[in-house]
Amino acid sequence: MKISRSFGRCLLLLLVFFVQKGYVAAKSFTGTYGINYGRLADNIPSPNEVVRLLKAAKIKNVRIYDADHSVLDAFSGSGLDLVIGLPNGMVKDMSNSADHALDWVRDNVQAYFPDTHIVGIAVGNEVLGGGDLDLQAALYGAVKNIYNATQKLQLDGVVQITTAHSQAVFASSYPPSSCVFTENVSQNMKKLLDLFSQMGSPFCLNAYPFLAYMGSPDEIDINYALFNPTDGIYDEKTDLHYDNMLDAQIDAAYAALEDAGFNKMEVIVTETGWASHGDANEGAATLENARTYNYNLRKRLAKRKGTPRRPKSLLKAYIFALFNENSKTGPTSERNFGLYKPDGTITYDIGFPALKSSSSISSLLSIKELGAQSWRWSYISVLSACASTLFLFLRS
Repeated sequence: MKISRSFGRCLLLLLVFFVQKGYVAAKSFTGTYGINYGRLADNIPSPNEVVRLLKAAKIKNVRIYDADHSVLDAFSGSGLDLVIGLPNGMVKDMSNSADHALDWVRDNVQAYFPDTHIVGIAVGNEVLGGGDLDLQAALYGAVKNIYNATQKLQLDGVVQITTAHSQAVFASSYPPSSCVFTENVSQNMKKLLDLFSQMGSPFCLNAYPFLAYMGSPDEIDINYALFNPTDGIYDEKTDLHYDNMLDAQIDAAYAALEDAGFNKMEVIVTETGWASHGDANEGAATLENARTYNYNLRKRLAKRKGTPRRPKSLLKAYIFALFNENSKTGPTSERNFGLYKPDGTITYDIGFPALKSSSSISSLLSIKELGAQSWRWSYISVLSACASTLFLFLRS
């Protein structure tokens, strides 16, 4: 174990060297598909079981909303890429104290390298566009202090700093080409985007066609929201056609970024999903709609293509969420976004396996071990028989 850790640290130092020389940039996403591992529940599987589940499902990109050490320990040696979160409740403190930011990065990132592959830190979630103006003002300072801490610890080349935004930061998103940032966030957003541009970080968007449809069910074709065949929409200004709402929401973000002067910044979807159950006034939150959205989304991401406005930029998305979370507040839909139920069985089938129990895995390993032992004994028996035959032949 000590040898492997030493070897891993040598590899990390080598990677940092190449990054500092400008040969490599921090990268937090492999492929196109990721998952949000929320844990606001008292009945979901343990972090170790979750690692087994994710590996069985072959989902490599994972986001959490804090830096819980039990999760960081469980992900050690897993090969999974993890983005950890600095909760909104810590943003003001990190903004006010560079020392606290350094301690946080040292305790929650550096201490776990390289065994736990932490590839990013999400500073706050949906801060801009929210109701706390002091928190909005503190976000820039928190991001800067966290980034400076990664620089001091020589982690800035391997850990990407981001923050996720909701649709509330946009004044309008229809048609996509008309999208701009709202006046009340534009000042803080401009400073933040300047910093992200220097760091090489993407614009992270929480995009929910489910919420958009729920807000205007009489105006939006549900098939357009679910990736089903539909006429879609046409954007006259750009002469682009959209056959699904998610692409349109992403291109609206690109339009807002271009309007603000950030033409080269990438957009990554940090949350998207569809609830499988809801209250009486949440009629679109059904098992079939959730399965349709997530199944079609998985197919869309597997095509490894961009959006109409950015066809050469691969669409990358983290699905919300891994589990139904029974401790979340708000409408019933909030507790029913999971691809999995708390017991590890699938909520609906989109091609992912259910969680296998430790006992079943142990039994399977035992069967394999017995099979191997049986094979070894058969092999030995054959060898013994051959040796005996040869001995008798030589004696005759």
